[in-house]
Amino acid sequence: MNNEYSRRRFLKQAMLASAAVATPGLLMAKGMPAPRKLGPNEKVNLACIGIGNRGAEITEALYKTGLANIVALCDVDMGAPHTQKILKQFPNVPRFQDFRQMFDKMGKQIDAVSIGVPDFSHFPITMMAMGLGIHVYVEKPMARTFQEVELMMKAAKKYNKVVTQMGNQGHSEANYFQFKAWVDAGIIKDVTSITAHMNSPRRWHGWDTNIKAFPPAEQLPATLDWDVWQMATNNHQYNKDFVNGQWRCWFDFGMGALGDWGAHILDTAHQFLDMGLPSEVTPVKLTGHNNFFYPTSSTLSFKFPKRGKLPAVEVMWYDGVDNLPPIPAGYGVSGLDPNIPPPSTGAIKPAKLNPGKIIYGKDLTFKGGSHGSTLSIIPEEKGKEMASRLPEVPQSPSNHFANFLLACKGQEQTRSPFAIAGPLSQVFCLGVLAQWTNTKLEFDREKKIITNNKHANELLVGPPPRKGWEQYYKV
Repeated sequence: MNNEYSRRRFLKQAMLASAAVATPGLLMAKGMPAPRKLGPNEKVNLACIGIGNRGAEITEALYKTGLANIVALCDVDMGAPHTQKILKQFPNVPRFQDFRQMFDKMGKQIDAVSIGVPDFSHFPITMMAMGLGIHVYVEKPMARTFQEVELMMKAAKKYNKVVTQMGNQGHSEANYFQFKAWVDAGIIKDVTSITAHMNSPRRWHGWDTNIKAFPPAEQLPATLDWDVWQMATNNHQYNKDFVNGQWRCWFDFGMGALGDWGAHILDTAHQFLDMGLPSEVTPVKLTGHNNFFYPTSSTLSFKFPKRGKLPAVEVMWYDGVDNLPPIPAGYGVSGLDPNIPPPSTGAIKPAKLNPGKIIYGKDLTFKGGSHGSTLSIIPEEKGKEMASRLPEVPQSPSNHFANFLLACKGQEQTRSPFAIAGPLSQVFCLGVLAQWTNTKLEFDREKKIITNNKHANELLVGPPPRKGWEQYYKV
């Protein structure tokens, strides 16, 4: 099979984009605007899109670096309780409910933007910002569909003076520098198997998996701009189980446990083992599979072929409270990193096995946690024996937020730019399609198509965007 369907879909979207009536916020400004050059003592003029829940934490973290002026705030629900803390903290900053209107009115005053909104909303905001020459910090995963990530990477190449950073914070912490140092020193080598696990309770656990339709429409909160909330997705009627983090539960809106935690667990292995895209993704186990929201537990196999001198590697992903992976002898205690940001629903609940990974190399086995948690060699006795031979690991010069802002000022390079974060995000997009279709997917890494399932291949692109949102799909 070929990718003719996806090609036709993309061309149709591009034609629609070129013919689009001028809606608020035309995507492409003439002349490919370059970002403003900042002096060494200047602060970055930052607009924050999404200022509640995780978006609020991002806003505060960027501001605490001392490197940014908050010049605009944007949220689809300015009257919601979870937006009030940021609004009170920055009472005199201009406020918007529609990011397009914000860019239209203030685009020339904005150097950079933070995007802390649902997964499906990342794409249009990011594409518009880059088209206006505005630097982008966007939460993980980069986008909901494979094609959206592809277009974001393409735009980052086109607007190559725009700084990009995906928000997997551990990519600027100890694990990043340790993993690189250990690979460079040959401590981590010839990896053939990785187990990644996230076995904490999720929002959709306990829902009725015999669902036959989306939940019924409910009364829309008067303060919420539902039209902008939906962005390019197909029309859905408001329901409380679509908003405030609940969006993560649904295939139409979010990326489930894999998209939420995968980038915090597998990011360093993916980058420093040069894994790229898988050739096969197999749903080994999907408990409670349905066509609307994520399974209550999933086991997925990702197979990556041999890459140069690197051997083929299989990544096994486990989620679900009763779907623990096999644990090797000498594993020891599963710790929970205190630096992991808590979810908006409260503190992370300790699980039987806390989020992390097990990496099997030719000679050594490694245990690691999530985010910036460092690796240890297991069993412990082997780690102690090798302690004197381990390389010195450099300290991080900046956390993830400061790294982004310093890159906007030309003083550093981002550690999770779209060129690195994009293929990682696409791995999760493929995993989600295996969960959604409950089918083994065979993937052509060169052509970037699914070769054995037409429907899944169509889902790489997804449905056409709603009218008025087509313009963002043109690079």
